[in-house]
Amino acid sequence: MTRRIATTLLFAGTLAFPTFGVAQQDAPRALTYELARTAIDAAEAEARRNGWNVTIVVTDTEGVPVYLRRLDGASAGSYNVAMRKASTVAATGLTTAVYGQRLEAGSVAEVPNGVTFAGGVPIMRDGQLAGAVGTSGVRAVDDEQVSQAGADSIAN
Repeated sequence: MTRRIATTLLFAGTLAFPTFGVAQQDAPRALTYELARTAIDAAEAEARRNGWNVTIVVTDTEGVPVYLRRLDGASAGSYNVAMRKASTVAATGLTTAVYGQRLEAGSVAEVPNGVTFAGGVPIMRDGQLAGAVGTSGVRAVDDEQVSQAGADSIAN
């Protein structure tokens, strides 16, 4: 019985990986490493202009980090919050602030560990969600300003 289960799991895993890789590679809105770096650079520039020590993360549409930057002086806890913000955006396609408003109004489903305050924004390319930027370390509205600078730098 154990051998049969192991074979089934291996077979299922073998099928899942090539399908995912092909879909990601062929997607015209795919978030590349270079695009993520451009977004992080723009977000960091905005944070530095304002003297904010933050953590910034850019994820793909699955909420998987593509690029992360923690500026000197950013708290260790800002990483987790920035990740949760980006994951919330990836799951909903909404800014975290709008997600919070809609969740309170009962018009969206709850995202596990979702963030309901500002700081996470979608990256839109070719009119479709391509990823997310999450920032944490200062006031939520300021986090969002940093994230928006990053997203805007690669939006088209």
